[in-house]
Amino acid sequence: MSSEKTTPDADDDAARRAEETKRKFREALERKNAQSKGKGTAHLDGDSAIHGAQGPASHQREFRRKSG
Repeated sequence: MSSEKTTPDADDDAARRAEETKRKFREALERKNAQSKGKGTAHLDGDSAIHGAQGPASHQREFRRKSG
C-alpha cells in the first residue's frame, strides 16, 4: 500500500511534466535535423566520398616461408 495518494492535481502535474518532456525532445530532434540538413550528400553521381583509403598497391606483396 502506497503512502502517496493519487489526486487529480498530481495526475495533472505528471501529465504536464510528460508533455513538457516530449516537447523538449521534439525540439531537440528538430534542432538536430536542421543542423545536419546541409552536411550530407546523396552521391547520386555514383562517386564515393572515400578515395584511397588503403593507399596505393604499387607493388605485389611478397610472401616468404617461415624457416625453422
